[in-house]
Amino acid sequence: MGNFKHFIFIAAACLILAAPSLIAQDDKPGSQDYPGITRMPNTFIRAYVYSKYDSAKFSTGRNTSAFKVIEGEKFFIAYKLKQGSAPGSALETVRNYENAVKSKGGTVVYGEMAGSSGFSTMRYSQNGATIWLMVEAWTVEYQLTIIKVKDMEQQVTVDAAAMESSLTDSGRVALYGIFFDTAKSDLKPESMPAIEQIAKLLKDNASLRVYIVGHTDMVGDAALNVKLSQARAQSVINELVKNHGIAASRLLAFGAGPYAPIASNRTDEGRAKNRRVELVEIATK
Repeated sequence: MGNFKHFIFIAAACLILAAPSLIAQDDKPGSQDYPGITRMPNTFIRAYVYSKYDSAKFSTGRNTSAFKVIEGEKFFIAYKLKQGSAPGSALETVRNYENAVKSKGGTVVYGEMAGSSGFSTMRYSQNGATIWLMVEAWTVEYQLTIIKVKDMEQQVTVDAAAMESSLTDSGRVALYGIFFDTAKSDLKPESMPAIEQIAKLLKDNASLRVYIVGHTDMVGDAALNVKLSQARAQSVINELVKNHGIAASRLLAFGAGPYAPIASNRTDEGRAKNRRVELVEIATK
């Protein structure tokens, strides 16, 4: 039960925090149920926190070190039983959510019950996205932690000076500010700041020639991923040539597909690192 000690502490803390709002019976302004998941009857939302991109730790086993950190769109929703309503049980709440997830084709990863409290970690798919859900329940209240797995919207890009430094030091630079939709090679609009920095690098270094190398993770057919990475690299070149005046002779596209990972493909985090575009200097002497 070592993994459950922190859970009991959280339970006590939540009861203390809830005390000032015992009279409130309406949902917290601006809050809502997570799309596709209803709440237990006769409950209201007492706390709601949304993050466009964040992480949460989900228990995956009895040992305290058995957990998985998931990143993506994050929702925290705390529910409380309305006054005058008959209380249920933590087990009833947990089983309701587990059954709902199973009905969606999802799985229960791990859970524990301890008297009047309990929790469960679950995972399912919705509209092509992976959803991780943890329910922590007590007699008259419960809370959901939900992560919709997705890549972070990159807002910080490597500037031209940093690219030049990396090329000088190692002959290559990995870029994570270039974006494509899944299985597509068209540049997304949010890629333009990174493209502009590549163009600046090339304009400031008139003799520089580079390979534009596309990389993918290992999800899907390897041969198709090679073709996809080649097409993505070519899209970068097309943008540089057409809209930034860079000579096509200075740029060569290469699709490495899944064959040059820089992280494990066993995790979402590793796969995100492997999906990248690199500049590799074409040096002849």
